[in-house]
Amino acid sequence: MTTETINVKGNNVNQALEKHHERLKSEAGEPLQEINTSEPKKKCQIIAIYGKGGIGKSFTLANLSCMMAEQGKRVLLIGCDPKSDTTSLLFEGKACPTIIETSTKKKLAGEEVAIGDVCFKRNGVFAMELGGPEVGRGCGGRGIIHGFELLEKLGFHDWDFDYVLLDFLGDVVCGGFGLPIARDMAQKVIVVASNDLQSLYVANNVCSAVEYFRKLGGSVGVAGIVINRDDGTGEAKAFAETVGIPVLSTIPADDDIRRKSAMYQIIGTKESQWGSLFEVLAENVAEAPPVRPKTLNQDELLGLFDAGETGAAFTLEPATDADMRGKFSKPKESLEVVYDEV
Repeated sequence: MTTETINVKGNNVNQALEKHHERLKSEAGEPLQEINTSEPKKKCQIIAIYGKGGIGKSFTLANLSCMMAEQGKRVLLIGCDPKSDTTSLLFEGKACPTIIETSTKKKLAGEEVAIGDVCFKRNGVFAMELGGPEVGRGCGGRGIIHGFELLEKLGFHDWDFDYVLLDFLGDVVCGGFGLPIARDMAQKVIVVASNDLQSLYVANNVCSAVEYFRKLGGSVGVAGIVINRDDGTGEAKAFAETVGIPVLSTIPADDDIRRKSAMYQIIGTKESQWGSLFEVLAENVAEAPPVRPKTLNQDELLGLFDAGETGAAFTLEPATDADMRGKFSKPKESLEVVYDEV
């Protein structure tokens, strides 16, 4: 995308903004090359999971995918986070070669990427990482788009899976991270959040994106929310009720879960004391229909929390021209017409 200087002087501001918006709309409508958007040959649920960075998406997905595999399902887990940490728990902390990194190396060597170069398996789960650029060296969203182009070349639409789980950052708003929603590449979205304002802010943004593209004719909906590290305060549950989505699972803030996750131990198995949590989650994920959520404005979101904790009761005090000018402030001559008394 070329850089364009927007002239915001005088009456040109509205015309400039309209031109800017039209360019963005045109760019968003450009077709993605080499991505097949046709119906898959086999009935497969493609589910995109979103949430704030560090909220526990990778933890949830790794354990969910293992439980689904135990239940006899064929599962593909795809990490779409530039941190490339989606599969770390599944592979006991082992770094998984990313598709983008591997593709770059193979291209320089004049070779083609093969399935075995980028896809690995454990406990019946197949997993891969798209990867992303290094800091300051590219757009993560464009990296996601490029990664899906490579998946298509590898035969993505001919693969035989019951579930494809996509792990996306929800607090990055550039186009590539919204690809499954904007392009109807997934049937439904699941959000992972906790009882804190920031993670629910991200969950609300994801719901807003879903509703936005539904109004444009899209079909992706929100299947529900997974409440991770639940401390019992209830804000995430209240959010779900307010926006009209179900709670698919509540994972407690428990030291045993935290320690096992930190040690790269899978708890989404029937052999674990926590297995029943993920059995219920797997069933709910499979059956939950995609719905159109209601979205909240900032004040409504703050209203889910105690006003003393969030500052919801704070009154904004407008600044004045004199405040902004500081020591350079001086009285302005009045334009008021004063008539002499008769």
